[in-house]
Amino acid sequence: MQRGLWPVDWLLLSYLLFISLLIAGFRQRIADAGVLLMVHALAGLLIAAYAFLPQLPGAFYFRHIYPLPYVFACYRLMSVLIRSIREERFDALLADWDRSFWHADPTVWLERLQTPALTEGLQIVYALFVPVVLAVAVILWVQKREDFRSYAFLLTLGFLASYLLYLLVPARGPRYLLDGLQTRPLSGLWLYGPLRHLLDVMESSHYDCFPSGHAEMTLLAWWTVSRISKPLSAFYLVYTALILLATVYLRYHYTVDLAAGAALAGLVWYTAPLFERAPVRQDKHYQHEPTRDFAHSK
Repeated sequence: MQRGLWPVDWLLLSYLLFISLLIAGFRQRIADAGVLLMVHALAGLLIAAYAFLPQLPGAFYFRHIYPLPYVFACYRLMSVLIRSIREERFDALLADWDRSFWHADPTVWLERLQTPALTEGLQIVYALFVPVVLAVAVILWVQKREDFRSYAFLLTLGFLASYLLYLLVPARGPRYLLDGLQTRPLSGLWLYGPLRHLLDVMESSHYDCFPSGHAEMTLLAWWTVSRISKPLSAFYLVYTALILLATVYLRYHYTVDLAAGAALAGLVWYTAPLFERAPVRQDKHYQHEPTRDFAHSK
């Protein structure tokens, strides 16, 4: 396995450095700022250690899989940062933008379509977001395709870009702002309640409304799948349409969030190959290295 930093390493190290500088700048307002800075430093050192010491145990699997837990940890931290350093909230502005376009509140208007069966189905669709997006990575991994790393970079860039926008435009969503305007509570059949509760435990403290990461990442997954399988592309197209509906129907997002998520997906899709190539232009082995790594990993 080639020694040195991969593009995803550069990306995550840059993000960790930026967030560390942010924590240091607002350390008096952030609880346990010193601990967080230490954790960020250790996370960066771990990336560097495995990059330059490929003989370390489990190096192959760590280097390919570590972005997933890192990205999840970055998401969890963002809620702490937003609550600590951002005082302004943008829910009212986002709702106004929706009203100016639709001349109604979309979540309230969608009550006319509301049934327990539809609510149940869309909640399941919404809850499957992460498995569906990661399923593409699993397919690429099992097939030992050399674009596995490119998809990992694409996902990492997409998630981290959305986190930074959460910081710029903190918002919690229409289920909080517009709750007093809804005339009917959502109700499902069997799984709606447990799934809703689980997602609330994981996400309710976050200001992760704008842009819609669900819109952004499912679009990126669909566009990636369309390059490798027509049947899977059809499935992902249907899933993408359903999750876009689910985000508004279930009152998680304003429609302007979806537009922003789609725009961000397009930007990430266009720029990811440029960013991915930039740190490794001098590494002539990079383009063929993934295939060799997978072939000799066992």
